[in-house]
Amino acid sequence: MSRPHAAAQLEDAWHNQLVGMLERRGWGTRVLAYTGYGTGEHVRILGRVLMTRRPYNPAAAHAGATWLELRNADRERRGWKSFFTAPAVGEPVEVTAGDRTVTAYTDRSGIIDVMITGHGLEAGWHTVTLRSPRAADATATVHIVGDEQTFGIVSDIDDTVITTMLPRPMIAAWNTFFKHESTRSAVPGMATFYRELLAVNPGAPIVYVSTGAWNTVPQLMRFFRRSGYPIGPLLMTDWGPTNTGWFRSGQDHKRACLHRLARELPQVQWLLVGDDGQHDPSLYGEFAEQRPERVRAIAIRELTLAQSALSHGVAPAESVHEARVGGAPVVSAETGYALLRKVRDVLGLPAPAEPVLRTEP
Repeated sequence: MSRPHAAAQLEDAWHNQLVGMLERRGWGTRVLAYTGYGTGEHVRILGRVLMTRRPYNPAAAHAGATWLELRNADRERRGWKSFFTAPAVGEPVEVTAGDRTVTAYTDRSGIIDVMITGHGLEAGWHTVTLRSPRAADATATVHIVGDEQTFGIVSDIDDTVITTMLPRPMIAAWNTFFKHESTRSAVPGMATFYRELLAVNPGAPIVYVSTGAWNTVPQLMRFFRRSGYPIGPLLMTDWGPTNTGWFRSGQDHKRACLHRLARELPQVQWLLVGDDGQHDPSLYGEFAEQRPERVRAIAIRELTLAQSALSHGVAPAESVHEARVGGAPVVSAETGYALLRKVRDVLGLPAPAEPVLRTEP
């Protein structure tokens, strides 16, 4: 392997100094377990281990105190606090999924991303356990997609499910450091859009792919539940230095996620949902050209005139032409309600007789 970028070396050195100082002050670790996905052959488990000022106390955990501490630590808050964290690097995590138990080690950002084969889990939602020697046990849900399932949804997050309404250079700073998470608003109709499509395709997966940071996952999960979005895996990224440069490429992250999903769930044809505020139209079009058999349709949420003006000046970042790309139909609209009507037409789905109620695993 080539030598890591200088920025990554500096960040690693800072994390080592910070973690050492926190350990000397008696800090412990905490495991955050994220939603995973898989098939009857393999399952992908995601999680993160962070330093915490409340070290794990087995006696307190038995009495229930540790659970209360963790619950309080996850309470609704302003986003900036989520970024003042210290990852536990190289921390062992024992992952149990069905019949298999494996040991993984966190990466330089505290992330664990492990694939387990031979787990013996049937199609549907299941619970897996993550154990680390210095932390309380954590559990996560995983969606095992049945071999007969041929439909799935990939969704962007910012401006697709959450309305940002700010100039792009300011979005991350505002949402991270100032805005209270309960003030963030959902894009009209998108939760209904997703719920209805999943209701007519029972067992279909939904995967959220974003260039946002892993730090925001707890807040996003609370937002999804509060806004009625179906729960699914969140494939985020790690902001900051990488082994190749000062910042990672958001487009490369999304591109890699799409191709990985195509490999790991080869029977699924995806409805790709994004917005015209970034590069979703071109990324999805590129993927549809390269893997036409894996794309059912592309749905682009159009920013309103006010949102386009605030985000990009006057026009959207990329124009959308409703046509076909790589054999896949492309539709666009400003709201989830309008997108739903168009997607129903291109997929040949009937209108529901009754409203679709919110469902969660």
